[in-house]
Amino acid sequence: MKLSLLISTLALLVVVGTGMYVSDFTAYLGDDPTTCNNCHVMDSAYEGWFHASHKQWANCNDCHTPSALIPKLVTKTRAGFRHVSAFTLGHIPEAIRAIDESRDIIQQNCVECHAETVSDVTIEQPMDVERYCFECHRDVGHGQRGISTLPYKDTTGK
Repeated sequence: MKLSLLISTLALLVVVGTGMYVSDFTAYLGDDPTTCNNCHVMDSAYEGWFHASHKQWANCNDCHTPSALIPKLVTKTRAGFRHVSAFTLGHIPEAIRAIDESRDIIQQNCVECHAETVSDVTIEQPMDVERYCFECHRDVGHGQRGISTLPYKDTTGK
C-alpha cells in the first residue's frame, strides 16, 4: 500500500513538474507583457496595448492585478486557472472581456495611479461613482476596439 502511494505521488509530481517546465510556468509569475500574449486570442488586446498611450507607463499586471504581492499572485492564479480551463474545454469567447472581479481591480488601479487627477476631478465636478473609469476612457489601455488586423480582432464594438 505504501509503495503504491509513493509511486503514485512521484508519478504525479513528475507529470506536474514536466507540465510546469514545458509551459514555462515561472514566466507567468512575472510582469512581462509578452507572456500575456502567449495565447493567440490575446493578440488583439496585446496589439492594442502596444500601440496605446499606457504602454510607456503600465504593463498588463499594473492594471489587471492588485499591487500587493499576495493578492497579485492569488489573482494571477485564479485567472490562470480560468484561462487554462477555457482553452482546455474550448470555451474561448470571441471578444475577451474582464469579469466583474477584474473590473473592480482595474478601477482600483486607475484610481490609485491617477489619485491626484481623480481627487481634482471629483472636487471640481462630482462624477457618478458607480461608473468605472474605463467606461469613458475605453481606448486608453488597449487602444480603439475592432481595429486589429489580426484574426481575433474584437468586432463586437462593446
